[in-house]
Amino acid sequence: MSALTRWHGWAVFALALWLAVSPWLTGYSEHAAATANAAALGLLLALAAHVEASCELSLQWLNLGGGIWLLMAPFVLGFDDLPLAAAHCVAVGAAASALAASSLHLDRQPLRR
Repeated sequence: MSALTRWHGWAVFALALWLAVSPWLTGYSEHAAATANAAALGLLLALAAHVEASCELSLQWLNLGGGIWLLMAPFVLGFDDLPLAAAHCVAVGAAASALAASSLHLDRQPLRR
């Protein structure tokens, strides 16, 4: 695991923790679907990023899948009418997906000297 890939993992970890607590810090905790989605996916992505960084396992596919789900969740779960909740979900999903895709790409690159 390269230093850049490790940095991506810790960035996903931070974003995921923010997502997990964002319903209560930003005031949309009254919407059950948005809160449950943010808390569950935030904790799942944070746990995956932590395990990946600690144990040198590659869980980027899980991060990519979680990020893609977060991009779709406001529309699938019906909280796209809550702009703050939808924006948090889509922003974290886009960032997590981009970081995971970048890490997957970097892991496939041969080492260059």
